[in-house]
Amino acid sequence: MKRFMLAAPFFVASPALAHHPLAGLPMETFSHGIRSGIGHPVLGFDHLFFVVAMGIMAHLSGHRFKAPLFYIAAMLAGCSAAYAGLNLPLQEAMIALSLIVLGGLIARNRTGGRGAVLMAFAGFGLFHGAAFGASIAAQEGGAGAAVLIGYLTGLGVVQYLIAVGAGLAARQASTLQTQLAGAMVAGVGVFLCLEQIEGPLIALMSAG
Repeated sequence: MKRFMLAAPFFVASPALAHHPLAGLPMETFSHGIRSGIGHPVLGFDHLFFVVAMGIMAHLSGHRFKAPLFYIAAMLAGCSAAYAGLNLPLQEAMIALSLIVLGGLIARNRTGGRGAVLMAFAGFGLFHGAAFGASIAAQEGGAGAAVLIGYLTGLGVVQYLIAVGAGLAARQASTLQTQLAGAMVAGVGVFLCLEQIEGPLIALMSAG
């Protein structure tokens, strides 16, 4: 838990890395898909913080290993839909909201019912997956089946491992440490919200 909190400034300061798991090179092989699928959620601090929070919440709800599977399934579905051209609206706003909601609940040491937790994981998973899918759909010339399978495999495996790892870390952490981690995640969500409204606010002020 302490290592995650100490590493947070690095990820917050480096959001651009999320779009370059292969240093900007196009994905052309199964291996490229795997590497990009692993790198995207790890280097994308918004996705990484959510997955960590999800793992902590899964631990608090008593379903450390099962609950993240609902997110993984929905995330893969959202990614596949986006790749097929069915993009969800307000993706960035919902991703920011996912951090605020889960982070806020953890900071308050609340989990809600198991059903609510699973629904939240699945609902937010669709939007995170849609963002992942948009990145591969935007690749010039498209991506072949091998690339897509590798990408989805990498996405699913790495995020599940991160979530389970975060849950195991939370098991060893004190309640205060867990709450601080939740507050940090919620703070990142607020930062993302402010970043999204910054442009329109500046434009409105300039027009005035």
